[in-house]
Amino acid sequence: MYAAERQQAILTAARADGRVEVSALADALQVTPETVRRDLTALERLGALRRVHGGALPVERLELEPTLAARREHLADEKSRIAARALAELPVEGTVLLDAGSTTQALAERFPQDRELTVVTNSIAIAATLLGHPGVELYLLGGRIRPRTGAAVGTWASSALAEVAVDVAFLGTNGFSVSRGMTTPDQAEAVAKRAMVSSARRSVVLADSSKAEVVHFHRFATVAEIALLVTDRGLDEETSGRLEAAGTDVVRV
Repeated sequence: MYAAERQQAILTAARADGRVEVSALADALQVTPETVRRDLTALERLGALRRVHGGALPVERLELEPTLAARREHLADEKSRIAARALAELPVEGTVLLDAGSTTQALAERFPQDRELTVVTNSIAIAATLLGHPGVELYLLGGRIRPRTGAAVGTWASSALAEVAVDVAFLGTNGFSVSRGMTTPDQAEAVAKRAMVSSARRSVVLADSSKAEVVHFHRFATVAEIALLVTDRGLDEETSGRLEAAGTDVVRV
């Protein structure tokens, strides 16, 4: 198979499956992983793919932000383990902030019954989950609601966050990268997330390993601004080590 034919096969697979992995492509195409990596680099230079940790994504996927429902189904087991581990980061009492997102939603669904916590969130779904929860004093941020994520964004949310100080903020992200930090496709969501980081004494990102080395248009935090990343074991030790060297502790579950 010529390089052009191989690269066309890779691009077709990426568009059909939403993602391609180096090891799987090497087996399917009967070439070395190094050959696949060179093909992915060539396709990225053409603007057809975006290289990510262990493989690549079609650019079409990067342009389309998935709905909250779709994200909850993606890597559900990994998100469940991440949320369970994140419980250890909750204070016994105090104030926490929960960003809108599928993994933060999973954390809200596991909230303990024996804590006295003030919870601030910009998520309609999380607010509904915690409404009436014993021990939780609930604050819902106002603003424009994005239908795709159910998140309140805009000046109302950012202004409210500027006037509070929370102990721990739990945030989601569409991508994380050693070089580019935490990123998201939507500008309004990025502004809200940036305000959350600024309002918190400690920021914790909950993100599965499929987000590793994915870079979106808007950055809301550098690696050094995030105290802890809780992810799954799909993130390799090398990338984990580089994140820690840049200033973020990493827990893989």
